[in-house]
Amino acid sequence: MDAFDVAVIGGGPGGYIAAIRAAQLGLKTACIDDWRGGDGKPALGGTCTNVGCIPSKALLQSSEYFEQAGHHFADHGVKVKGLELDLAQMLKRKEKVVKASNDGVLYLFRKNKIQFFHGRGSFARSAADGYEITVDKESLKATHVIIATGSTPRALPGVEFDEKLILSNTGALAIADVPKRLGVIGAGVVGLEMGSVWRRLGAEVTILEALPTFLGAADEQIAREAAKIFAKQGLAIELGVAITRVSQQKKIVSVQYTNSESSSKILECDRLIVSIGRAANTSGLNAAALGLKLDERGFVAVDEECRTNLPNVWAIGDVVRGPMLAHKAEEEGVAVAERIVGQKPHVDFNTVPWVIYTAPEIAWVGETEQQLKARNAAYRAGSFPFAANARARALGEAGGLVKFLADAKSDAILGVHILGPFAGELIAEAVVAMEFGGSAEDIGIICHAHPSLSEAMKDAALAVDKRALNI
Repeated sequence: MDAFDVAVIGGGPGGYIAAIRAAQLGLKTACIDDWRGGDGKPALGGTCTNVGCIPSKALLQSSEYFEQAGHHFADHGVKVKGLELDLAQMLKRKEKVVKASNDGVLYLFRKNKIQFFHGRGSFARSAADGYEITVDKESLKATHVIIATGSTPRALPGVEFDEKLILSNTGALAIADVPKRLGVIGAGVVGLEMGSVWRRLGAEVTILEALPTFLGAADEQIAREAAKIFAKQGLAIELGVAITRVSQQKKIVSVQYTNSESSSKILECDRLIVSIGRAANTSGLNAAALGLKLDERGFVAVDEECRTNLPNVWAIGDVVRGPMLAHKAEEEGVAVAERIVGQKPHVDFNTVPWVIYTAPEIAWVGETEQQLKARNAAYRAGSFPFAANARARALGEAGGLVKFLADAKSDAILGVHILGPFAGELIAEAVVAMEFGGSAEDIGIICHAHPSLSEAMKDAALAVDKRALNI
């Protein structure tokens, strides 16, 4: 039986990054993962790489090109005749992007001498010197175990995913033909991104959201502006919805619901994407046998440093508390590997950025204005519209704004919120500034290239002190 210093159960972003960092630190490391790709071969990278972040961004980019060619190229003097959609090629390209990422992780494992076990990892027993883990018919021993098993899509009660008519994120990424009518339950990241993809390709998209407000986790001003833009694009979004029944025939899904005015309505669609959140994936771990503690929601219970109740057993990513974000999982994975060797890393959840890759993109870090008001914080706000940014106008992407929130006395940045082109890239400047305790003025007095989208960051920061230069 092979013995390791560290065994990581799960090969997604949190797991494979934890394994790489552990190996870099000189620990003999194994990683266990049971994912298989479309070709039936092992496919490292977890949900993110295989049916999440990576393929969705590939389809978002492809569908955006299609929409630009069909509706916006003429504004630039580029005329396209006979535009056709080759959906099979679009999906094929998506799979190629995924495969490149899978292969990249395998290369990194070889480079760092990480032993990969393909199969489902399960705790067999504990011992004085660590834990025995079974992987199908194999067994291995490890002194430390990092649980990084991720999450699974949550289904509506009594409505199972068949990935044909009723789709999770997996099926939403692999629809073979553009549905005439697409229903989406849940106006979160997955719902908005997948709704955007298929709307651009020609579907009539209706999104049903249970919450009474749109994008409740985002800043209210940003959410309002985003809702206006999405409505103009053709995304129909209903809020305050309560689903009463979902039924399916051979080719049709019928969703009965009541709207915010308590009126009963029916949505008939050719496909239905259900994106109402995700559940911790602890299936098969054999947690009960070893006494691994789960919290009331079924997540692995951990402390601030990702320690479980079992000695030398850690857990990270979607399977524990905190935001279900790949980059959060990565940071926890690195931190745990470093803690194992006695280092003192720190992960600050207050500076974990969020991004929704719609068009325009939505990104934020830190507190929203409504959160600041709720805790009676003294703050100042400054915003700047992309309509006043030269680069955004040249791109033809002048919708949205940048918003800074800063402490009224110290000017420390409390939150930054962006709706606009490449928001997911621009937010990094705010994250850096907040990590280093920067102020709004610090961003405002830094020289930004002209013309660039980043100038909107500078002007929004200056607007906190009513000093914006370009509006």
